[in-house]
Amino acid sequence: PHTHEGGQYLVSARGHSQWVRNMRAANGGELRVGRKVRAFTAVELPDAEKLPVLRTYLEKWGWEVNQYFAGVTAASTDEEIIACAGDHPVFRITVTK
Repeated sequence: PHTHEGGQYLVSARGHSQWVRNMRAANGGELRVGRKVRAFTAVELPDAEKLPVLRTYLEKWGWEVNQYFAGVTAASTDEEIIACAGDHPVFRITVTK
């Protein structure tokens, strides 16, 4: 999960992939690290709310995911990031246990 202002998010660098379709259908899932399992619920953000999350995501992970953002980087303008927001689903997750 990507952390932004105390919230946790799942960002799809590769767009509307299978896991995104599954998340939309299930509205949640499980985070697994070793033997630790945490259930969570997920709410997809509308494009208008993605800007700050995508910017901090690109600041942290841009070196690895820039190829999927068609030239948009953390240094891009707000308008450029907003223009690509529809291609990159973002889910706010809340751990439930």
